[in-house]
Amino acid sequence: MVRPNPWLRGIVLFIGFGFLYMPILFLMVFSFNDSTLMTSWSGFSLRWYKSLMNDHALLDAAKLSFLIAGMTATAAVVLGTWAGYVLARMGKFRGFAMYVGMLSAPLVIPEVVLGISLLLMFVEFSKLFGWPAENGIFTIWVGHVLLCMAYVAVVVQSRIRDFDRSLEEAAMDLGATPLKVFFLITLPLIAPALMAAWLLAFTLSLDDVVIASFLSGPGYTTLPVEVFSRVRLGLKPEINALATLFILIVGLVVIVANRLQHQVNKAEQ
Repeated sequence: MVRPNPWLRGIVLFIGFGFLYMPILFLMVFSFNDSTLMTSWSGFSLRWYKSLMNDHALLDAAKLSFLIAGMTATAAVVLGTWAGYVLARMGKFRGFAMYVGMLSAPLVIPEVVLGISLLLMFVEFSKLFGWPAENGIFTIWVGHVLLCMAYVAVVVQSRIRDFDRSLEEAAMDLGATPLKVFFLITLPLIAPALMAAWLLAFTLSLDDVVIASFLSGPGYTTLPVEVFSRVRLGLKPEINALATLFILIVGLVVIVANRLQHQVNKAEQ
C-alpha cells in the first residue's frame, strides 16, 4: 500500500486553505490601513474603526440584520424540526409528495422568484386586509424563515434517521407518551443538529440580499443590502473594519459552538 507523501499533503492543504482564507486575511489587514484607498497600504491606523462608530446607517443596518437573523434562525429551527421529523418518522401519507415538494421548493426556486412572489402576496394582503401596512422587519423575517426552514428540515431529517431508536422505544415501553418521548429523549439527542441548523439559518439570513431587497421598506435596510448599495459608489474602508468585526464575532461563536458540541458528544460516549 502506497502511503501519501506528508509534504505533498501539506502543500495541497496550504494551497487550499490559502485560496479560501487569504482574501479574508487581506481584508482584515487592510482594515488597519491609514489610506483611503482599499488597495494601497500607507501605514497602520485605527481611523476606520473610529469612522465606523460614527457611521450610523451602517451600524443600524448591522443591528437590524443581527436581529432578523436571530429571529429567523429560531423560528426556522422550530418549524423545520417538526417538518424534518414528519419526513423522517411519519412515513408516506396522503399528499406526501405535495408536502415534500412544497417543503423543498425554497431550495430549488431562485431567490428572485421567491422574493417577487412574497412581495406580491404582501401587496395583495395590504390591499385586502390593510396588513401589513408597510414592508419592514416582519416581511423580511417571513421571507427568511420560508427560505431557511427548508435547510433546517434537511439537517434535522438526516439526524433523526441516523440515531438509534432503542432509547425512544424503551421510554415508550415504560409508559411515556410520544410527545414526552420527543421532548425528553429525541430532542436532546438531536441537539447538536439543531445547533448546526440554527447557525446555518442564522448565516443564510444574515447573508441574504435578494429577498431582503424585495421585502424591505424605508428605514428597514439590512446590512447586505446597505453594502450592496454602496458598492455602486465605491466601497469605503469602513466596510473592511465592519467585516473584520463580523469575522471575529462569527469566529468566536463557531469556537464556542464547537466546544459545546464536543462536550455533548463526549457526554454521550
